[in-house]
Amino acid sequence: MSAQAKTLGDTTAPVRGSALEVVSLAFPVVIQSISETIMQLVDSAMVGQLGATELGAIGFAGIWIWTLFVPFTGTGQGVQAFVSRHDGAEEKLHCGPWIWQAVWLLVPAMAVWMFAVAALFPLLVHWIGPSPELSAAAIGYGYARLPGGPAVVGNFILTSFFRGIGDTRTPLYAALGGIVVNVALAYGLIFGELGLPQWGVAGAGVAVSAGSWTILAILVAAALRREMRARYHTQPCRPEREAILRFLRTSAPIGGQWLLDMTTFAIFGSIIARMGDVSMAASQAMLQLLSVSFMQAIAIAIASGTLVGRYIGARDLDAAERSYRSAQALGLGLAALVAVLFVSAPEALLGIFTRDARVLELARPLLVLAAFFQVIDAIGIIAGGSLRGAGDTRWPFYLQATLAWALRLPVVYVAAIWLEGGVFGAWVGELIYVLVLSLAFVLRFRAGHWRTVRI
Repeated sequence: MSAQAKTLGDTTAPVRGSALEVVSLAFPVVIQSISETIMQLVDSAMVGQLGATELGAIGFAGIWIWTLFVPFTGTGQGVQAFVSRHDGAEEKLHCGPWIWQAVWLLVPAMAVWMFAVAALFPLLVHWIGPSPELSAAAIGYGYARLPGGPAVVGNFILTSFFRGIGDTRTPLYAALGGIVVNVALAYGLIFGELGLPQWGVAGAGVAVSAGSWTILAILVAAALRREMRARYHTQPCRPEREAILRFLRTSAPIGGQWLLDMTTFAIFGSIIARMGDVSMAASQAMLQLLSVSFMQAIAIAIASGTLVGRYIGARDLDAAERSYRSAQALGLGLAALVAVLFVSAPEALLGIFTRDARVLELARPLLVLAAFFQVIDAIGIIAGGSLRGAGDTRWPFYLQATLAWALRLPVVYVAAIWLEGGVFGAWVGELIYVLVLSLAFVLRFRAGHWRTVRI
């Protein structure tokens, strides 16, 4: 096959590493990400009708619950690096068994971990010390999210497999099915409609968990289709000690990186929560809008990581580097469009979540800051995803662990508390951290160490 034609699953891109090839993989992921973002926006908008405290509660609890999930979900994403390399090397029968090595390792561990979290979560919330009303709502939402934990991990594993073989459509279809279930149940359970009980904030959490299990059912059915079993050997297989250890060496740093990053971000959110329910609600509205760009950048990073891993497997390192550059150009273009949207229509965007004048007053300047923030963040996300696709996971882990604790939290504390910058100061501190981290990831990829990584 020439460099002018490379078939990825059922999509043919004209040039290896071109922007069109990145788009062909990223577009379904972008649609999936936008759909999931819209789902989160709808959930937040519905909860926002209950009040600023309830809106702040799902933001506060959601951050901490996700933080407690990420060691397992982040490690599960490592499946993509192994699968994309085997697929690029035309070793397709070696792709499917990685699903099961990850499942045997991560899903039972996640199930056990959920029981521990159930016991510790109220203690964590009360220790952080938001208002009593926000604490009660956050605990109810968190408990409702916990049963979905094993499904979330399974979804990351299977989604990483499909993306590793260049199939980004199947995860999209699964996500759309989960979104339908989520939105319908959220409406019914938050407000007591559709013949369902009125559970308020907890109802929103139950809906998210039900959506996760729906996605898992669709992905499992897709992975076990006859043609998938024949081509990729996706049928269940026994755990293999050497394979699991090899998987852990490459994938555990991803989970560790995500955990340390999310732990410090959760502490960041907790600092804001202690400023009051209005500050937390403003930050949550800004964060939900920020996810519009964030999810697009993740989609492009996934595509770039898949292509980088695939072309390393095919021993075409120039195409791998072109894939990264094309992804960065695409990500910057989309981030610039979002920046224009944030600056030009803040009232309309913030009005989706709340009409509370106090929340709007705090959130308006945050959205202007978000316009700059998400451009810088997109660059770092794409660079980080490309490094993961190449199997370069340990150095990013050490770097992010260092910066998260040595830079992020001190700068946020100084800007928000010591200089009395409030919620805006906290996000300025977060911007400084993201700027340094993104620059470091870009320089790491440009240095070319990823070309010699072995997994």
